[in-house]
Amino acid sequence: MCVALLTYADLSARLNISREAARSLARRRRWPRSRSEDGKALVSVNLSELRYTPRPRRARRADPVDASLAKVEALEPFPFQRDSPDNALEIAAFKAEIARLEEVAAAYRAVFERERERADRLAAELAQAAAETTAANAWAARLEDEMADLRAGRRDGGATAGAARRLGHLAAAIVQADRAARR
Repeated sequence: MCVALLTYADLSARLNISREAARSLARRRRWPRSRSEDGKALVSVNLSELRYTPRPRRARRADPVDASLAKVEALEPFPFQRDSPDNALEIAAFKAEIARLEEVAAAYRAVFERERERADRLAAELAQAAAETTAANAWAARLEDEMADLRAGRRDGGATAGAARRLGHLAAAIVQADRAARR
């Protein structure tokens, strides 16, 4: 087992990755770290087990607005001569680019509006569900209180007319709660 103390720069050079990637790798693999006398971080790496192949980079999709700005900046606006055929072509190209960007913005706006309406609907459903839950909890608490009263009445003196009346109220409350739940 060959263990070496490497700085992030040494580790990155050995693995052919960036310093930040080496630092992240050391963190992910929970390699022991310490400080050298000059203040640099040292990582204890078992060189016999060091096998690392970096993932290939994924290409990012270019933002259409940034791409358009790059196109506009690439065109040389000056010297601008009036009535030049080249300038007329550039102006037509700019107008076409503006129209395309407005279409892209309109599409993004439509998506935004659709998602906002969806979020509003979900918020309303959530509020309704919360109200129904609160009502159901109140019914359950009331029924539990009535059950506790009935149990206490039976222990005190047996079956009485009051207990029978409360039992009837309890049955009516259960039926009413069942009807409310079915709506």
